[in-house]
Amino acid sequence: MKRCLFLLIGLLCFNLGAQVKKEIFESFKLQERRNVSYYFPEDYSEEKKYPLILVLDAEYLFDQVVAISKFNSQFQGMPQTIIVGIDQLEDEQRWEDCAFDEASGLPSEKGKLFFEFLGMEIIPYLDTQYSTAPFKMIIGYDVTANFINYWLFKERSLFNSYVGISPLLAPEMESRIPERLSTMDKHIFYTIIAAGNRDKITNNLLQLDRGIKSLAKENIHYALDEYADANEISVITYGLGKAWERTFKMFKPISPKEYKTEILTSDEPVFKYLEDRYNMIEELFGFQKPVELNDIMAIYAASLKKDDVESLKPLAELCKKQFPDTMLGFYIEGEYYEELGEPKKAFKTFEKAFQMKEIDFLTKDMALEKIDALKADFGY
Repeated sequence: MKRCLFLLIGLLCFNLGAQVKKEIFESFKLQERRNVSYYFPEDYSEEKKYPLILVLDAEYLFDQVVAISKFNSQFQGMPQTIIVGIDQLEDEQRWEDCAFDEASGLPSEKGKLFFEFLGMEIIPYLDTQYSTAPFKMIIGYDVTANFINYWLFKERSLFNSYVGISPLLAPEMESRIPERLSTMDKHIFYTIIAAGNRDKITNNLLQLDRGIKSLAKENIHYALDEYADANEISVITYGLGKAWERTFKMFKPISPKEYKTEILTSDEPVFKYLEDRYNMIEELFGFQKPVELNDIMAIYAASLKKDDVESLKPLAELCKKQFPDTMLGFYIEGEYYEELGEPKKAFKTFEKAFQMKEIDFLTKDMALEKIDALKADFGY
């Protein structure tokens, strides 16, 4: 299975050319020309919104980011993305771009200009020329993985998601990042990918890990992914897939594990879980995602299992909107009235469900059984 997966990702990489555009970007901020790569979905449409991913060290990372994004959008339910990669290998530009003062830990003069080049030229160019979503991700490796953190210290973070691979942290960054995250109300996805076991991971990185974990804030979605068998190069391939899965988890259908560990164990109304999930998608990505049938059935099952009758009513109304030609909404509404002890309303509602199309496991026979049972019990 793994071999097939790697082969599929390889084929996706092989087919990148048609959607990748390379250009020399004339930067006013840097007063120099920079090599930039862009990936656009082959069925790009102005009618849709696309999250934007900014990739530093593009010579190392761009193709892998494009491949994993294509794979996940095609098979795992995440949205299609626009990806921009900044080349930094020539003449060791990466060290100049991302240099920091050894005493203060702040960017050097060239680093400040590179920061402005990305935030005031590259990102605005893409936002004005293409249909980008509010959600933005940035990715870096060692020294560029440190550099991405400077956007956290803006009054409002430009990025929603940060992926740092084997970060080479500037002085004091291990304490400054948790302090900054502790003040933020915005949803931030923050992932560190590290090679080697705990003995080989730097002390400042482990201190950063402890500091962020101690925050316990619901809007900070943090993980340190450690790969004991990976080296500093192979860790890139090891870690990106998991980082994607975690960051775009809300786009995937509710899994059996999520159902058991998060929905059934929650003290809040079951429907609120679904509502919060899709509201967060709209807030982060700037568009409404149609509610998946899988997610509706998971919430329906949890409502019955937890005797959460009140969740059935809003769920039924949602089903009427999302699947208007089917019996789903009226069937769930019928069960709601049945559980409330209102047989007349339940009877009429199941009759409506019987007249509509079947969907998933719901059949007309099931509606008829409900109708017959109510007739037998109450003489309708």
